[in-house]
Amino acid sequence: MNKQNSLTRRNFLKTATAGLGGYVMLSPDQAVEPKTSPEKQRKIVYRTLGKTGIKVPVISMGVMNADNPNLVKAALDNGIVHLDTAWGYQQGRNEKMIGSVIKNYPRNSYVIATKIHDRARDREKGIFTKDATEEGFLKKFDESMERLGFEYVDILYLHSSYTREMTLYKPFLKAMEKLKKRGAYQICRRLNTLGEPEVIQAAVDSKFFDVVLSSYNFKQDHIDQMQEAIAKAAAGLGIVGMKTFAGGFLDEEKTKPVDPNAAIRFALKNENITTIIPGFTTFDQMEIDIAAMENLTYTEKDSEVLELGFNSRGGVYCQGCQTCADQCPKHLPIPDLMRAHMYAYAYKNYWEAKELVSSLNVDSIQCDDCTRCSVKCVKGFDIKHKCMEIVSLNSVPQRFFV
Repeated sequence: MNKQNSLTRRNFLKTATAGLGGYVMLSPDQAVEPKTSPEKQRKIVYRTLGKTGIKVPVISMGVMNADNPNLVKAALDNGIVHLDTAWGYQQGRNEKMIGSVIKNYPRNSYVIATKIHDRARDREKGIFTKDATEEGFLKKFDESMERLGFEYVDILYLHSSYTREMTLYKPFLKAMEKLKKRGAYQICRRLNTLGEPEVIQAAVDSKFFDVVLSSYNFKQDHIDQMQEAIAKAAAGLGIVGMKTFAGGFLDEEKTKPVDPNAAIRFALKNENITTIIPGFTTFDQMEIDIAAMENLTYTEKDSEVLELGFNSRGGVYCQGCQTCADQCPKHLPIPDLMRAHMYAYAYKNYWEAKELVSSLNVDSIQCDDCTRCSVKCVKGFDIKHKCMEIVSLNSVPQRFFV
């Protein structure tokens, strides 16, 4: 990083700031009221989700790695109303678990987001293949609704779109139009794709989407471009932030945890971000995240802590910058392998890591022939070591991930 970029980041850390989605189907000026525990009244800070008019707390719950229904219930009872899941999380068990909880709550008391994913894609070209069909998308959506136990979700995302072409893929847009018509106003009206500046701009240009879901944290090298893209999108779209804690640790050994309060305050000081979806899996983590709303003032100490975190090398968080994509002489899908490694080592989400690795058609010996890895990671990852570790999941029987 050159001196000018370093100064830009330092100023940004001191002063500051992708999926595409449908909007929630409540009256425009209505806030979703949480059911807070009587023994402890919470301070709940609301923001409005783009032009939808819906107000949600700035802290939501990414349920991807959670498997305890009592934790989801506690989150709802303590002020969180927005739950984020996906068709593929925990092989469908995540949606079923959420459905078992929310059936006991009034439908207008929570906001549910799910995502539809399709691995039929050409990863090198960044496009979906002909096997990614409108019919397949609709079938997966119906499966999600059956698991959750109702006929519509509030936000629907196109999962893991990382190029403009994928974001504007016509069969999926047609599927969304059909879903829009199927339930009149009670069906989500748009779709979400994960993405960064290019994808966010595609969402703006399309005039199709209502919500953007994107990584946003202090470890991103391109945070200034993210700020610009999000500011432009926020003129009409709701912005939801994810991966706020950048993997939760600054080192692969997990001896240097990220300061959660500083990371939350960093993300939410960008007023263009409506809410974030930290993926807590314990009651203690939930308490920390919700309590962060008591004081969202970003301090000089926060800036110093996060600046040290940004400058740390290695770690567990892959920012998906794609810089490594064309460096491997064997054309290994390095960005996907690094993402799988992050799932396994940062989030302990072994089933998601296993599914991703299995879809890549790589074996455990492709790195053995290279005495020296030619791939250079901008964050200092030992690419060869991480690749050989994560592809070892191929040898673990699928039954151990159920």
